[in-house]
Amino acid sequence: MKKIRLGVLFGGKSAEHEVSISSARNIIKALDADKYKITPIKINKNGKFDLEILRNVDVVFPVLHGPFGEDGSVQGLLKVAGVPYVGAGVLGSAVGMDKEIMKRLFRGAGLPIGKFVVKRPGEKISFQELKEALKLPMFIKPANMGSSVGVSKVRTESEFQRAVKEAFKFDNKIIIEEFIKGREMECAVLGNDRPKASKVGEIIANQEFYSYNAKYIDDGYQIEIPAKIDKKTSQQIRELAVKVFQVLNCEGMGRVDFFVTKAGKVFVNEINTIPGFTNISMYPKLWEASSLPQAKLLDRLIELAIERFEKEKKLKTSYL
Repeated sequence: MKKIRLGVLFGGKSAEHEVSISSARNIIKALDADKYKITPIKINKNGKFDLEILRNVDVVFPVLHGPFGEDGSVQGLLKVAGVPYVGAGVLGSAVGMDKEIMKRLFRGAGLPIGKFVVKRPGEKISFQELKEALKLPMFIKPANMGSSVGVSKVRTESEFQRAVKEAFKFDNKIIIEEFIKGREMECAVLGNDRPKASKVGEIIANQEFYSYNAKYIDDGYQIEIPAKIDKKTSQQIRELAVKVFQVLNCEGMGRVDFFVTKAGKVFVNEINTIPGFTNISMYPKLWEASSLPQAKLLDRLIELAIERFEKEKKLKTSYL
């Protein structure tokens, strides 16, 4: 059997460069060497890599978290180059990365979300006004970033001022969200036209919130798969996960994050269109618990990429 020439694209300009390297390492380790001829393609922190390599691969697996990789930029490059690639397309990637646009689409589709306010440099950012609108504590985040980079939980005005400065280090737009007191749930989605949801898992943070340090440095959390929730709530989360995926025009893969309050109300938080594949990441763990081991999951993601490419090839590109 002829091996599929697979390029694994990782690294990149984002603050999640190191997480990307870890994800790529685990993907390469889990791939079936009998099926794939694997070419690691590293993008350095300045965004440079050898574009010529793309001529020598059949499909690309982008493992780029955050801006310049998860936001539609690389997806656009690969689409123009005519190379099949794993994961969401240009639109799904872009709206899934931008928390403001994502939440506006959620709200428009009637999905349950928390209150939020968006601010840009030069705009008035009043602690008192936001305190009245969102209550305390509140979360401040860069609008385009993942892995909880630049995220702060705020209770006081001094914390607020520091958090605004921190978030603006990573983006020219920040999002300020109400705090939803609840358990943190995650659900993985897989598919193109007919996406399916995994079992639901719970993140139990031992720290103030599920921060970058908690995720990758301090071992500051525990996970439970499946989550200890009733069947009705589990089913609601799984249905909402698929709806989120479809509302944002996603394909391939996505991990959708939720809050569940003590009263049992479910809120959608966000989606990650290139979820982590590190040895502690939830996306592969959720599918493994749903009877799809990582090697088979990777096979399916690559199949979905090729299926979409072949389907799009049939579309007319010329009117005459």
